[in-house]
Amino acid sequence: MNIEIIALYAVAFCLIVGAVFTLVGAIGLLKFNDSMTRLHAPTKVGTVGVGALLLASIIYNSVFSGGAEQELLIMGFLFVTAPISGNFIAKVNMHVRSCVTPPELPEDEQWATFSVPASDADILETSTDKS
Repeated sequence: MNIEIIALYAVAFCLIVGAVFTLVGAIGLLKFNDSMTRLHAPTKVGTVGVGALLLASIIYNSVFSGGAEQELLIMGFLFVTAPISGNFIAKVNMHVRSCVTPPELPEDEQWATFSVPASDADILETSTDKS
């Protein structure tokens, strides 16, 4: 079998997987009720769906045009930034109290996301009073 034919099948498979994950993520974004459950769908699309589409581009460009450096950089940037942005959005939802708060911890322990230095406590209070 010719390498180009195998590459075309791999590209088609990656495009289908990427399109299915993107569709499922869009449906999940519309169907889920609160912001924390909605957060799950786009982060999966951002990593798996777009990652599969970029992998299709990498395979195609590697076989037919000889290079895929840009796609590798995009994929690396995507896999680093998508989880971090999801984490920040979740922390904002927790601070604004638009979701269920985590359970109480024993003794004097505190969740790291709610551990605010005393110098910043007044900033946090004024930002939650406005909402």
